[in-house]
Amino acid sequence: MTAKLLTGKNIADNMAPALSSRVESLASEGVSPCLAVVRAGERPDDVAYENAIAKRAAGLGVVLRREALDAGSDTVRVADAVRSLSADGGVHGILVFRPLPARVSEAAALSVIPPAKDVDGVTDAQMAGLYAMRNYADAGASLFFPCTAEAVIRVLDHYGIAISGRRAVVVGRSAVIGKPAAHLLLARDAAVTVCHSKTRDTAELTREADIVVCAAGLASGGRKDRLGAEYFAPGQTVIDVAVNVDEDGVYGDVDTDAVKGVVANITPASGGLGAVTTLVLMEHVIRAAGAPA
Repeated sequence: MTAKLLTGKNIADNMAPALSSRVESLASEGVSPCLAVVRAGERPDDVAYENAIAKRAAGLGVVLRREALDAGSDTVRVADAVRSLSADGGVHGILVFRPLPARVSEAAALSVIPPAKDVDGVTDAQMAGLYAMRNYADAGASLFFPCTAEAVIRVLDHYGIAISGRRAVVVGRSAVIGKPAAHLLLARDAAVTVCHSKTRDTAELTREADIVVCAAGLASGGRKDRLGAEYFAPGQTVIDVAVNVDEDGVYGDVDTDAVKGVVANITPASGGLGAVTTLVLMEHVIRAAGAPA
């Protein structure tokens, strides 16, 4: 039996009409939702994500402003760019591509984003709101979850995969995806275990889970580092967050070909979480601009 592929396109297609309607509602009030993206350097994955954002924003009527900085930019240069966008009343959301160049203090650059414009949930204020949230229903209009972590929940919900009371393992503890995903699953009443580079017997833990979220970038060094069938068990749902690229194309942290004969559900490396993440980002920008959900 082959696993069901949890593709993101149909989720995005379902989300888009309502978002377009909200953009039209704002336009009737003289408001044009605007997202500003700040990119330092030309990392291929950043450029690809920026292009995907641009395409989706154009389709919804969201204004996109691009601030492309040199890879040699320092903390002051990046922080000044973010500060300028923060002070611009026409900008409703700010996204800073990470990781930033080595010369840049990420904490310092992100700290100047006003929480109200932090549509990717990276500031201390937004993260504190996420970590203090006791359950998912507590989230208010001003709380923005990290987009990729929220996309994980959207995929599970769309495909009717139960979260409450289930065992979930998140592989990865980054503040970008791993920790936020773990907290969102916890807020939906899952029993959550987080694995990382110092965890012993990760495969034993992942095999015991109902839901496995792979968010560690394990295979960034090559396809040989992907998680194989030995990490998984029948009946599981696997959400592969990672996007890696080599000369043969896009691949994730999970060896999909080896695993799809074992588990029940899995997201593909290409056509999986990406489209949902971009739509969640657009939804956050529209909400920041003042359109109710």
